[in-house]
Amino acid sequence: MLSKLVKSAAIIALTMCSLNANDFNAGAEKDRLAIIKYLEAKFADPEKNRNTFFPYSTDEELKNDYDKNLKHNDFGIGSYSYSKDARSQYEAIKEMPPYEDGIEKGEELYNKKFANGNSLATCFPDPTVGGIYPYFDEKKKELVSLTSAINDCLRTNGEKEWNTQKGDMANFQAFIAYSTQEAGKKFDIKIESEEAKKAYENGKEYYYTQRGYLKLSCAECHIQGAGQRVRNEKLSPLTGQVTHFPVYRLRWDELGTLERRMSGCVVDQGQVPPKDESTQMKELLYFLAYMSNGMAIDGPDVRK
Repeated sequence: MLSKLVKSAAIIALTMCSLNANDFNAGAEKDRLAIIKYLEAKFADPEKNRNTFFPYSTDEELKNDYDKNLKHNDFGIGSYSYSKDARSQYEAIKEMPPYEDGIEKGEELYNKKFANGNSLATCFPDPTVGGIYPYFDEKKKELVSLTSAINDCLRTNGEKEWNTQKGDMANFQAFIAYSTQEAGKKFDIKIESEEAKKAYENGKEYYYTQRGYLKLSCAECHIQGAGQRVRNEKLSPLTGQVTHFPVYRLRWDELGTLERRMSGCVVDQGQVPPKDESTQMKELLYFLAYMSNGMAIDGPDVRK
């Protein structure tokens, strides 16, 4: 009888551990599904939902330039998912994408030997890993972004670290993104500990906090403001916002990393952005990446 009780207690304990291990991402998953539900409702019929979501859009714009009945995975191409005019321009550019040269350069960098005989292929034997970053390193108790992982590889092998926003870094990430896309992989961000959960929450707090002299938050533009027009562009949605990086921006005339784009957005808010390999930047990217869980990697891509 006693042995049965002990065995039952052990099974219950193991079950509770399993439940607890799986529960670290419960809040994040609730957040993700709520954002998807909000965006799907918003773009079910923009013209019909004008008073709720688009009070400043014109009748002609709502009737002629917005697609409707959009679903989760549609948002992977950002504002091009709901802006017909912008999407036609986007599709024309994609016929001869300006980032193909960057992918080729990235593959060359992948195979290029370091002075010690190793290479980036040594650190990244599987180049189809674009959908797991940032991840929380449970041994080191810290987040690892793709950018920091690349520079860590270089530093460990006695090589000079790269610029975190463009050049070799963007080209190599283009190769990683393309390889991941070709493998048909999706974003798969894990939250498996209390420390990882805290990192997610910190990134979420940063995203929703008003800052800078303009007192803007990321959420005001990319959740409440998603689809609304600023100057001549429609703002992109949070869902799917990181699936396509690195991007070739026409205004940059080159490929740039996600950190480069995030820094630019924060500057637009009227404040100094966190350093690209800082904990704060990694936490923000961790939140953004989790919000794209289940979505296909489609980088590199092109944006205005």
